[in-house]
Amino acid sequence: MRRETGDGRQAGEFADQLLEWWEVHGRHDLPWQMDRSPYRVWLAEIMLQQTQVGTVIDYFQRFTTRFPDLKSLAEADLDDVMALWSGLGYYARARNLHKTAQICAEQFGGRLPETADALEQLPGIGRSTANAIIAQAHDERAVILDGNVKRVLARHAAIEGWPGRSAVARVLWEEADRRTPSDRARDYTQAIMDLGSGICRPRNPDCPVCPVSETCQALMQDRTDQLPEPRPRRERPHRSVKLAVIENEHGEVLLERRPAAGIWGGLWSLPQLDEAVKDESTRALERIEHHFTHFVLHIQPYHLDDDGLHVRVADEGIRQWTRPTDALDLGLPRPIRTIIEGLVQD
Repeated sequence: MRRETGDGRQAGEFADQLLEWWEVHGRHDLPWQMDRSPYRVWLAEIMLQQTQVGTVIDYFQRFTTRFPDLKSLAEADLDDVMALWSGLGYYARARNLHKTAQICAEQFGGRLPETADALEQLPGIGRSTANAIIAQAHDERAVILDGNVKRVLARHAAIEGWPGRSAVARVLWEEADRRTPSDRARDYTQAIMDLGSGICRPRNPDCPVCPVSETCQALMQDRTDQLPEPRPRRERPHRSVKLAVIENEHGEVLLERRPAAGIWGGLWSLPQLDEAVKDESTRALERIEHHFTHFVLHIQPYHLDDDGLHVRVADEGIRQWTRPTDALDLGLPRPIRTIIEGLVQD
């Protein structure tokens, strides 16, 4: 059977071949596939942004155990949300999840909207994510274009240029629409994502077992290693920061909440030093190199005793003394967690 796209154009055999392959070789037992409620699909789609499935599974299961539905997430303290997200990275996603849950509780009767246009108005939900929620949760035709799908289509249609450019993205959306069938939306969206993550990989794609290899233009042109074109190379700048590990007489460490905007927004961190304190109570700890998408951060922590500093906590919403073992239950950036774990081990 030849499937048709929503506007009546022939989709060719792409969707048929892809679905036939997925029925045998695709993923059918992911935790968010067990109960495809809009809440669980939304949560999975947000977690899967910039993060591989293997990493997401454990976080998803812990998150849904603690917050099984949108109501429980909306009523949660942001610190609890950030603590469960700690280590998953791209923390704006967690803040947006919490904010979106509260908006839905206030404006949509505790439910996610059921149209892609309405979903796109919510924090952290873009066009592809909104469409993925509609397709996966409601089994309605909706065109997706996440990173895996961009790679599949850039190769299959031999689309030149970096997908991050608006003109290239526009062509990719057209190709995605042309191939999306009018039925089996839920299966098709999962199938094309599975194809991108498992076979049409960024490096060393497994073309001999690809179900659509016979019509792949990049394979015909021997250009699978060239498409999609990478982001124009730009040297990532290096930044340095000094952080203070300050302990008081009770063995508590001083934590400081990061501003909502910027790196590690809303997470608990260590106070920043403009200059290292030079006295006998200061000890330099092991340096940490942490890689962000756009820069590399070099962290030099210094251990200081509170003797003589008499640090006051003026606002417990911004600064607080916490036992290191308790601090590990808070939302901490990965390198800060590493430093605190070192205190616990000592």
